[in-house]
Amino acid sequence: MNYGYHDDNEFIELADQDEINRYSIQLYHRLAKMTEIKDKNILEIGCGRGGGLDYIARTFKPATALGIDLDKRAAIFGNSHYKISGLKFEQGNAQCLNLIDSSMDVIFNVESSHRYLQFDKFMDEVYRVLKPGGYFLFTDFRTKEDMSLLNNSISKYDYEIFDEQIINNQVINALNLDTPRREQLVKKLSPKILHKTAMNFAGTNGSETWNKILTGYYVYFIYCFRKEL
Repeated sequence: MNYGYHDDNEFIELADQDEINRYSIQLYHRLAKMTEIKDKNILEIGCGRGGGLDYIARTFKPATALGIDLDKRAAIFGNSHYKISGLKFEQGNAQCLNLIDSSMDVIFNVESSHRYLQFDKFMDEVYRVLKPGGYFLFTDFRTKEDMSLLNNSISKYDYEIFDEQIINNQVINALNLDTPRREQLVKKLSPKILHKTAMNFAGTNGSETWNKILTGYYVYFIYCFRKEL
């Protein structure tokens, strides 16, 4: 689950099975459309339970798709629920990947990096594993103060940035449209005493997280990079 993306000027045809997750899927689609993925080797770092990577694998037809997450249970879930040739999930640390140098054509990281204690090590690993000429498709949020630290970290690497967008408006659109579903899930899955905390985690309309995105306290960005040859 991510906070989602919705642009009124862009409509994506989805399979019936994907409609329930439309807004979160649209964030993945927004990244994936930025480069050629068919027949490529792709990696998602911080893949969670794997739904986003499953959508990319079904829709954009990479040769292989590997999802890595710190939570071993997430990897087990992904492997048991998503049965696409070339798609697999593994437990791993974003800051110390067990992958060979220059082995991936495209790397995704979606709403995950703000949790990393050693962001620079994550960036080192992305750069090491990405092939020359490969693509790093990156979206997340930071406070305004932390954006300068993020950009300083990124500037150390030989990347060409070919897409850059602040998407707070599109994320708020998605959260507003998806709030009824998120509220229903919170009420179904968590005890009443935890509803406020869970609503904030889910970013429902009126929550503290929703307000921080709305006001720009959190800057939600998309960066798409190409590694120099």
